[in-house]
Amino acid sequence: MFIVAQITDMHIKPEGKLAYDRVDTAAALAECVKAINALDPLPDVLLATGDLVDAGRADEYARLRALLAPLKMPVYLIPGNHDERAGMRAAFPEHRYLGTEGFIQYAVEDGPVRLIGLDTLIPREPGGLLCAERLAWLDRTLAAEPGKPAIVFLHHPPFRTHIPGMDRFGLEGAEALKTIVARHPQVERVIGGHLHRPIETRFGGTIASTCPSPAHQINLEFKPDGVFGYILEPAAFQLHVWSEGESVVTHTVPLGDWPGPYAFNFRPKAA
Repeated sequence: MFIVAQITDMHIKPEGKLAYDRVDTAAALAECVKAINALDPLPDVLLATGDLVDAGRADEYARLRALLAPLKMPVYLIPGNHDERAGMRAAFPEHRYLGTEGFIQYAVEDGPVRLIGLDTLIPREPGGLLCAERLAWLDRTLAAEPGKPAIVFLHHPPFRTHIPGMDRFGLEGAEALKTIVARHPQVERVIGGHLHRPIETRFGGTIASTCPSPAHQINLEFKPDGVFGYILEPAAFQLHVWSEGESVVTHTVPLGDWPGPYAFNFRPKAA
């Protein structure tokens, strides 16, 4: 069994600042890290799929680094639209997979499932982009190991969610990504963030999904004239579980202290 934890959209603010003057994103991430470290078995790896901080500031990344430090497994980061590539690299110099320039795209090869990170960032823009260069890199990377299962992870989801406020800031190049994924059937999942909600759909012969935030969620609103905002629904993270000969299974794990577990006391029927 190989377990991949996913967190996304942490939106860490500077010390003493709240997101939207209401949400303590740092406290929420600290609780999430504690919950992940308490899992048994521990995840083999953790993917943080963008919007790591709120404004791409050095002090935000320093705070993020301190909050992630207690994690007991390797951590891999990709940027979201609130991130800044140079800031990420400066804050995590030992994360050599981040590179020194250009897009932050890489493949983690040392587990039974390849983990392939894509950079969808357009600096200072809320929407995302997979340009020809980024897509060609993915195609080559998948072609290099056609027999090994892979999870592709990115920030912007490559599908329409029907939440109008967020679909305005979608992913350009999603159809080209779908074509590439369909060409490489070893792709088990395409996982992302950005939506602050658990959402999934069929995509290129596999499943594409988004993970909720460990802090605030996006309001579920399908009407174009509805409220576009955030809601303090339960925070969560996800676990993507792979076993030899089986497809990836995804679990959404809500944060918080919940009663239980209580054993099911089934009594055998009398003879």
